[in-house]
Amino acid sequence: QVQLVESGGGLVQPGGSLRLSCAASGIIFRLNAMGWYRQAPGKQRELVAGIISGGRKTYADSVKGRFTVSRDDTKNTVYLRMNSLKSEDTAIYYCNTADIYWGQGTQVTVSS
Repeated sequence: QVQLVESGGGLVQPGGSLRLSCAASGIIFRLNAMGWYRQAPGKQRELVAGIISGGRKTYADSVKGRFTVSRDDTKNTVYLRMNSLKSEDTAIYYCNTADIYWGQGTQVTVSS
């Protein structure tokens, strides 16, 4: 059974930082591409960042230079470091693998 468990969300002021974590089980983690998505109220879910098993990374244009995705295959965990946060980054952030498995999401709210 595949499980993805996100953590690390919260309330942060504009310009602040957060690091999200997603712990995976039930998969051969090191072989899987992992993605971070987000969904803001009234908007469609969108890809924020992805990282393949070889380490190559991809980012949405809106977060390039501010967010960094990384993975630790020894811990079966993928991370999303978010710097210079903006109000428009407010959303529920989800972890995904294989395009079909999702975590429960973690809320990120950027507000003063």
